[in-house]
Amino acid sequence: MAALVMVLIAVLISGTDGDTADDRGGVRGVPPEYERWIRQAVVECRHPELTEALMAAQIQQESGFRAGAGSHAGAQGPAQFVPGTWATWGQDADGNGRSDPHDIGDAVIAQGRLMCSLTGQAKRSRYRDDPRRLALAGYNAGWGAVQRFGGVPPVTFAGGETFHYVRIIMVSMKRFQAAGPPGTLAVRGSGRGPDALRRAARYIGTPYSYGGDTPEGPGTGFCDGANGYTGGRCAARSTVGFDCSSLVQYGYWPDVQLPRTAAEQYNATSNRPVTRSGLKPGDLVFWADRTGFIYHVGLYAGENRVLHAPRTGRNVTVEPLDTAMPTTDYHGATRP
Repeated sequence: MAALVMVLIAVLISGTDGDTADDRGGVRGVPPEYERWIRQAVVECRHPELTEALMAAQIQQESGFRAGAGSHAGAQGPAQFVPGTWATWGQDADGNGRSDPHDIGDAVIAQGRLMCSLTGQAKRSRYRDDPRRLALAGYNAGWGAVQRFGGVPPVTFAGGETFHYVRIIMVSMKRFQAAGPPGTLAVRGSGRGPDALRRAARYIGTPYSYGGDTPEGPGTGFCDGANGYTGGRCAARSTVGFDCSSLVQYGYWPDVQLPRTAAEQYNATSNRPVTRSGLKPGDLVFWADRTGFIYHVGLYAGENRVLHAPRTGRNVTVEPLDTAMPTTDYHGATRP
């Protein structure tokens, strides 16, 4: 962000809209340490216009993915926040105890929050331009400049900085788009099971977050015992995502309002068991420990595969049913 960026007083965007998050995914050509945070920022935003490729192209333009980047105007970090704007949007997203515009996680999540808010303003403004272009212009020059010109400021404004900033990002984001969106799974048929599987598959690639629980979409979690930690840090508290049972709950909600945990979901559906040979897409598959305690659940995805949120440090994925969890722990399947 250049010196022209003004402190933006805007409505904070919170939560997600599961019905618009399915077609925004896929990014390539970015440093691996950025991928998780770009994905999380996009998942947190309710506006489908904010994509991973757009976020990546913007970071490239702002700093070239350099965490230590700075400018003569006082902009800092990979997303180039000036102190006044950081005071509004910055937060300790990576859970290291400080809010720092040079921290990749903190910076990218703040970038996503600001871009999400600007995208909402752009859509409400009804200016005759692409909301993405308007949001980028607001990020670079402040929303006041967009209002002043009724759209992206012209090339005569600020030496063309904002005009070319928007143009370059809109062109360059194409090279960051993955060959195909990660949040897709070919689901055959219709009905309760296939529909639940199709809905949950929209979040393939979303991080696992222990206790991340909301029937409307992913959320931050918590740590309990040994759960939710990575590297001695409570990752769940700062990770927007699903755990195994909240993903299943989301897939079936609101048509079937399953309870929250894997054990509760098994108890609620155990009167409708399904044999291994009789599995159909959307059936619930369960794993249990030696005592019989149900500790994991996923959605049968057809062709001997399961869609599930495996554990802390991994993302929602599709895997062979035989290797998703220990084979000896497979407990059975039910049909909600």
